Amino acid sequence: MNTVGSEAPIKRTPIMLVLISGAFVAILNQTLLGTALPHIMDDLHLDANTVQWLQSIFMLVNGIMIPITAFLIGTYTTRSLFLTAMALFTAGTLVCAIAPSFTFLLSGRILQAAGAGIIMPLMQTILMLIYPIEKRGTAMGLFGLVISFAPAIGPTLSGYIVEHFPWRTLFFMILPIAIIDIIIAYVF
Repeated sequence: MNTVGSEAPIKRTPIMLVLISGAFVAILNQTLLGTALPHIMDDLHLDANTVQWLQSIFMLVNGIMIPITAFLIGTYTTRSLFLTAMALFTAGTLVCAIAPSFTFLLSGRILQAAGAGIIMPLMQTILMLIYPIEKRGTAMGLFGLVISFAPAIGPTLSGYIVEHFPWRTLFFMILPIAIIDIIIAYVF
């Protein structure tokens, strides 16, 4: 544990675990839904053009939130911002899991995307703050590995799940991970 200035020692390992698990579920969530779209179409009686909005709105809101995060980082503490982003993502995941209609499902995806759009640049900023210059490459490399791993397994995992379980399972399996991440982030 190193110190930054005269502050208390930084507990890098728990912080890194919280950041990586938050990034993992946020990025995994982006790629899970693609394989499930036909099942959602059948269940909610949607056409292909309508159901595609679940993917498009996520990417749109995510893209809008990334540059806004620079302002938010300058305005709020990284801790409160991370907790808020994970809470938004978790609330969106819950809405998606229990959504009775397309409108609710789309609303949940908007909440998820708002949280995920804050999480990604915030995590890179936190890594730059807690690691000295000579260790930042290792930290960013580990972060990059996780970011690459999530979309690599997302479609395959989603395909298996929707083949054997209802599509809502995709959201119910992410929900406890996100809740645990919020609790651990609050503690550390």
